[in-house]
Amino acid sequence: MEMADDIIINKADGSNMEKAALAQAQFKNALHLFPMADSRWTPQVLTYSGFYEIGIKEVMKMIDAYVAFTKKNGFFETRRRKQSKYWMYESINEKLKDSFYQNPEIKNLLGIKELMVLNDQNSSFVAAKELLDLYFSSLKK
Repeated sequence: MEMADDIIINKADGSNMEKAALAQAQFKNALHLFPMADSRWTPQVLTYSGFYEIGIKEVMKMIDAYVAFTKKNGFFETRRRKQSKYWMYESINEKLKDSFYQNPEIKNLLGIKELMVLNDQNSSFVAAKELLDLYFSSLKK
């Protein structure tokens, strides 16, 4: 389970100040229930008011401390590489999905296959296989 690097309670102003302070205390008390993060960073909990510009310096200081800490222990770069890999695969998946759904033959048959599945005339797996087979055969043309 992934934990937040830090927690910032926004709109901590006016009539929300007490609620924000209570939420801050509750989050601080609950953080010990979670396992240590892979980064080895202990999350901090701060309150912030954009309207009154309260807590901006503290939030920026916390972010800078996190970045410095994780760069020093190598976690920052490791996470950045994992994110780059993730986004490479996400980009491939999105492009493939767009290509599939924009294919004219698929567009024409998709609704029909969907109705067949909904009416128990075809299994979802068979319908998917037939549509994918059609899509891949159209790529060979």
